[in-house]
Amino acid sequence: MSEEPAVLLLGRRDRPTDGVADYCEKLREAGAARGIPFEIVQVPWAEKGWTAALASLGQAARGWRDRWVFLQYTTLAWSSRGFPLRTPGVLDVLKKFGARPAVVFHDFLPARGSGIVGGIRAHTQLSVLRGLYARAGLAIFTVPVEKLAWVPSPHEKAAFIPVGSNFPEIPLEATHDAAISPAVFTVAVFGITGGTTGTNEVADIVYALRGVQSKGIHVRLVAIGRGSEVFEAELRSGLSGSGIELSMFGLMSADELVRKLAGVHALLCVRGHVSSRRGSAIAGIVCGVPIVGYRGEETGFPITEAGVNLVDQGDRDGLVRGLAQVLTDEELRREMRQRSLRAGKLYFGWDAIASRFSEAMAARPV
Repeated sequence: MSEEPAVLLLGRRDRPTDGVADYCEKLREAGAARGIPFEIVQVPWAEKGWTAALASLGQAARGWRDRWVFLQYTTLAWSSRGFPLRTPGVLDVLKKFGARPAVVFHDFLPARGSGIVGGIRAHTQLSVLRGLYARAGLAIFTVPVEKLAWVPSPHEKAAFIPVGSNFPEIPLEATHDAAISPAVFTVAVFGITGGTTGTNEVADIVYALRGVQSKGIHVRLVAIGRGSEVFEAELRSGLSGSGIELSMFGLMSADELVRKLAGVHALLCVRGHVSSRRGSAIAGIVCGVPIVGYRGEETGFPITEAGVNLVDQGDRDGLVRGLAQVLTDEELRREMRQRSLRAGKLYFGWDAIASRFSEAMAARPV
């Protein structure tokens, strides 16, 4: 592998926080510590327009001959309205000037839309995904590749590297007062999706907590992260009269979030299903928090190596049973905590992720 740094190529930045930009910065830091250099470059298509942005990219790419350039793909990072038709052209520019185009697929399925426009948007996104894969010399997926039907076999240029946590790791030997059964158990939710989906998530959260409380297990809810403050009124209304205390924290710094998660007994994950690309679940894993949530088509190794208690998506009664089991069994919580800390270090720590990037690049020499 060349000693020149690989390039991590960003599209439009998300606001107020940008998980993909954080991902790239963590990867750059971890790579530097291991002698695996990365540099971060943005393509400012949203500010300058596509023509000017691609021209600037071409000038930069003249200095990237034989270097890996990893386009960080999410649909809205490369499109204002979910039609990212210009994105494959970025890889064409890279190839023209001798760079080695690669893609990290943070989004790897078309959005599910309704009506004619939704169908056209989904078809467009799938076409873009296939176009990016066809042009790339290396494709990194944040879920196991075999779970993606659109990726052609054999998967010779595809690699699975889980998303890492954007939060500090807790030492493996760390102990935790939260393992001791208190009078009131603290359950956290980290992030709620916007719109109708968020309303459904709130309904799942309320059902699970009320169900546990009805069993005589006293709980409080801590809601943190993006979107949680938007649904404060719905959460308070849903929990009204139950005796369940609600604390809202919204967006927090990484250090604050780690301290907050370190004090909870369980993380309830109903934001879709738990997978190796869900930053909220991975944050819980690296903090050693037992996770109760939904499993789905993306759930698999190495998530299953962590301390998780998962039920089929939509099984609210299963959530109640799983959460009650975790909260009332001290030994189970200790075991789940240790499993998560180990999995966090082995699979979701940035040192491990940087090593996997290095292996993936080295396996495809110039």
